[in-house]
Amino acid sequence: MSDEKDSLIEDTGIDTIAEKDRKGKPSSLFWPWFAANISVFGMSYGAWALGFGISLVQAFIVSVIGLVVSFLLVGIISIAGKRGNAPTMVITRATYGVEGAKVPAVLSWIATLGWGISLTTTAVLAFSSALVELNWMSAVPASILSTIVIVGLVVLASLFGYDLIMKCQQVITIVTGIVTLGFFVLGWSHIDFQAIADIPSGSLPAMLGCCFFIMTGFGLGWVNIAADYSRYLPRKSSNAGIVFWTTFGASIANIFLVGYGLLLAGSNADLMEAVGDNPIGAISSILPAWYLIPFTIVALLGLMSGAIMDNYSNGLALLSFGIKLPRTVAVAITAVLTVLGVVYMGFFSESFIGVFQGFLITLGVPMAVWAGMFVADVILRKKDYDTVDLYNPKGRYGAWNVKSFVILGIGTIVGWGLVVNTAAGWLNWQGYFLGLFGGKDGTWASANLGVIVALAIGLLGSLIFQAKDIREQEAIPNHEEPVAEEIDPEPLADAEPLVDVR
Repeated sequence: MSDEKDSLIEDTGIDTIAEKDRKGKPSSLFWPWFAANISVFGMSYGAWALGFGISLVQAFIVSVIGLVVSFLLVGIISIAGKRGNAPTMVITRATYGVEGAKVPAVLSWIATLGWGISLTTTAVLAFSSALVELNWMSAVPASILSTIVIVGLVVLASLFGYDLIMKCQQVITIVTGIVTLGFFVLGWSHIDFQAIADIPSGSLPAMLGCCFFIMTGFGLGWVNIAADYSRYLPRKSSNAGIVFWTTFGASIANIFLVGYGLLLAGSNADLMEAVGDNPIGAISSILPAWYLIPFTIVALLGLMSGAIMDNYSNGLALLSFGIKLPRTVAVAITAVLTVLGVVYMGFFSESFIGVFQGFLITLGVPMAVWAGMFVADVILRKKDYDTVDLYNPKGRYGAWNVKSFVILGIGTIVGWGLVVNTAAGWLNWQGYFLGLFGGKDGTWASANLGVIVALAIGLLGSLIFQAKDIREQEAIPNHEEPVAEEIDPEPLADAEPLVDVR
């Protein structure tokens, strides 16, 4: 990586972070994960959680469990970042092989692109709704202006890279925290405790469905980029500290946000329904006009924070499956695709939540398998990753790991067979195994069992069948990291393997 004095734009791509550039401590991970998850979008999950037909108390309990458990997975995967000082989709080469890892890299690229589009779309809707509400312009011009401004700012921050993102997240954390507390106070008068008490309790399958939906929508949406933000940490950094600060930072804000969203949605049936089409616009409708501007700013900052992280990691995922481009060009490609996605979601999609839930559940299944496998790898592995062989198909990790793809395939097939997507008609083919549990209209149909089953298959499959492979890999002494400054990050298979420390 170039000296910061030479360039404000990060030029590190998927290469290993040189020892001299490693910095920070585990507690520094609190800022990006808190900032990316303090978005008021989290309150929308309160409305969606009640949509499972359960009581507020039930929804809150399973939401907290889903939040903490899913972000714990993010924390565990973050350990790999400091063990390999490389992006997540490069480190996963130790599991899938140097060439084989391009498959999960493609899935990660699609996932981060989808999440980036979803968050950016929500930010655009919030900004345009505020412009219309304030009578500053009509709907169409407001949507166009909002798209240009929001996408532009997200791309700009992603373009500058890691250091700017980490600094921005500190500011976003403080500002959004203060204004969100103000919203809690102002919205309190809209809470109807009697209406909340009248909400009937739901079944265990409905509770599980809500829990797994929360897991998919929060932590499992971040697992594939977890190591991207811990890769700059020194190798001596505490594993426990990495797990704690990541899990705590990402979970704590959402516990309050989802809980408050539950209170609002449980008090107002119309609000709960409106959240499906325009989450932030619906929530802002209960605010006094004078607070609309600061609320919108906070909504935008939180959403943009998550979108920036997704956009940044999307570029790294694009590079990790073999496309030879500068990181800045990869970010530009992501920007173009994001604009196209935002235009579709904002102007042509009939329901935001239908598309969003369909995307979450469908891609969440294979990503859950992958997450389980990656967690197993971190648990089983006792030594640091060899940063030379991560770039060499002829090294200890090989080019392809067939067993990994068998586990991924089985987990995905079983997982898709145990989920149902009623909100997205184009996914009606899923749920083909639900006949064993009462059918697609049965009690367990809404439980999203496929996500947790897929996670378990990935975790247990790797613990059982890949432990020997990892022991054999670690029996080979690691290469020493070279001191050179300019080395190709993707050495040829027939060349002497080197590590990129640009």
